[in-house]
Amino acid sequence: MIKIYVSPNCSSCKKVKEWFHNQNIPFEEKNIFASNLKEEELKEILTKSENGTEDIISKRSKIIKENHVDVDSMTVSEMVSFIRKNPSILKRPIMVDDHRIQVGYNKEEITTFIPRTRRFQQIYCDTCETPNKNN
Repeated sequence: MIKIYVSPNCSSCKKVKEWFHNQNIPFEEKNIFASNLKEEELKEILTKSENGTEDIISKRSKIIKENHVDVDSMTVSEMVSFIRKNPSILKRPIMVDDHRIQVGYNKEEITTFIPRTRRFQQIYCDTCETPNKNN
């Protein structure tokens, strides 16, 4: 199951959710402010991000700037604890499945979340009936 970590007023988050709905791809929405992010979830996100904290942490966030936080010097446990206390430092949306992570809305990269069989149909079958084939 795909998990999408969002915040309520995020325009990119709304685009991502709309894209998944249009593609008929089920997902679990996790509001980073309304739900208490679990340690396991955050470790999964950190593990799957290619560039570690750089991919998922907004170093321009108010909390990091005002408190002169050096996220690069934190241990994984310290980072997880810090994110749980300050979820606003996360970039959004964050989409995670069993194999990959994507941060932010990118209309080319998001297509990797289309199930493999449907992608092959869209590429090789001009007459196949698939939802939103023209997208």
